[in-house]
Amino acid sequence: MTEQARAARAARWPLRRITTAGVAVVAAFSVAAIVVGVLALTSLATARNRVVDRIDPALQQSLRLEAALVDQETGVRGYGLATQPDFLQPYTTGLATQQDAVGQLSGLVGGIPDVAAGLRQVVTLADAWRSGYAEPTIQQVRTSGQPAVGTDLDRGKTAFDAVRSAVTRLQDRLGVARQEATATLNRTWTVLYAVCIGIALVFVLIVVALAVGLRAAAITPLSRLAKEVRVVADGDFSHPVAQSGPREVRELGDDVNRMRERILQELSALREAHAVLDARTQDLERSNAELEQFAYVASHDLQEPLRKVASFCQLLQRRYAGQIDERADQYIGFAVDGAKRMQVLINDLLAFSRVGRIVREPVPVACEKVVEQAKANLAAAIEQSEATVETGELPTVLAEVPLLTTVFQNLIGNALKFHGEQPPHVTVTADRDGDFWRFSVQDNGIGIDPEYAERIFVIFQRLHAKADYPGTGIGLAMCRKIVEHHGGTIWLDTTVGRGARFCFTLPVLTEEKKEPDDDPGTA
Repeated sequence: MTEQARAARAARWPLRRITTAGVAVVAAFSVAAIVVGVLALTSLATARNRVVDRIDPALQQSLRLEAALVDQETGVRGYGLATQPDFLQPYTTGLATQQDAVGQLSGLVGGIPDVAAGLRQVVTLADAWRSGYAEPTIQQVRTSGQPAVGTDLDRGKTAFDAVRSAVTRLQDRLGVARQEATATLNRTWTVLYAVCIGIALVFVLIVVALAVGLRAAAITPLSRLAKEVRVVADGDFSHPVAQSGPREVRELGDDVNRMRERILQELSALREAHAVLDARTQDLERSNAELEQFAYVASHDLQEPLRKVASFCQLLQRRYAGQIDERADQYIGFAVDGAKRMQVLINDLLAFSRVGRIVREPVPVACEKVVEQAKANLAAAIEQSEATVETGELPTVLAEVPLLTTVFQNLIGNALKFHGEQPPHVTVTADRDGDFWRFSVQDNGIGIDPEYAERIFVIFQRLHAKADYPGTGIGLAMCRKIVEHHGGTIWLDTTVGRGARFCFTLPVLTEEKKEPDDDPGTA
């Protein structure tokens, strides 16, 4: 059977069933091997017990029986010749030994019919010798006190020879039985040895067959699937994954194919998205170019005529103030104020557009010095409003100095602008929050309604009339843009009960991100 045929046949079953079948075969063979082994060992034990526990002890008892009969014959013969009672001692002892040996032999040879028959013959002949010769001779010598005559002795010898011949036949039969039992023991041992070898060989064959079958049914299909998947993983998503092997491997290959098709669909969608993104990037680059052109025009071409309008309006105001009617003076004031506000608005827009577009190399900056610079820029407003600005311990961060100065200047400036009846009191602090520093600028001013917490960061969004509080509405939008440009976030803390508190985060310096407790040099 070829490898493809084996794989096709194995594919009919799932891997779980194949494994279960293999385990069942091994289990069945193990049970059969145990049963056969137990039977062989039982036969071996039976044959061994027959030789060791029955026949060999029976041979020993037959020798005891022979010796006991000889002692009886010797005692009777000696007593018959010498007429001395002491000569009867072997006869008496031999009789007791005979009875014991016969009793043990009867239990040992009960399962051997011919040996049992030989034992009965020996007992019969011994009893006949004893009743026909031994007992009468002992009684005659004891009564007459005269030795036995030669004729009686010859008759007794002839009768005992028959007993001796019966014992010899009994021992011969035991010898034959021992030879047969020994042969059976040897055959049983040979069978057990052959069974063990057969079990070992069959077990090896089963293991080899299972290994080959498992390789053909699972390992080879899995290796083929892994090779196909590596082709897809290397980037050839159009390559279909071939399916073969057990059901689980086929299902896995089908899952990989579906995943490959999903990746192809997502790649197609991603290419389309990239095309759209490229088009939008080109539009954005064009828009940025136009914005830069606008910034150039706003900083040069628009500023000059705006300054001229403002200058001539101021000249008209100074020269003709009071010479024309009151409404004309009011119109001229509106024109001057509008020109000035237009200049401020253009400058703020230019500053807002430059954030993130004109990139300077960020450097480690001590925030305390940045806050001092912002306070110096606001010195006139601080003095005019009789404000106090308290600064806690501030960290060193990586930032562009002018932009970070603008953040603190705008936040402190807003606190000075939107103050209440009491003189402004501003507190600037910073706390560590994981890998970020969280800065807080809090004041005692009029505060901000929580519903405007997001609106205030949108450009040109104002919460008060221009006549009440001056400004263009760009300051907080610029703060958000600068903070996000530095990798942080800014928000209004709506939990304070009085005044306003603005919070923003900036990343911790890389060398400071490792906590002191993590330093391997510290104990």
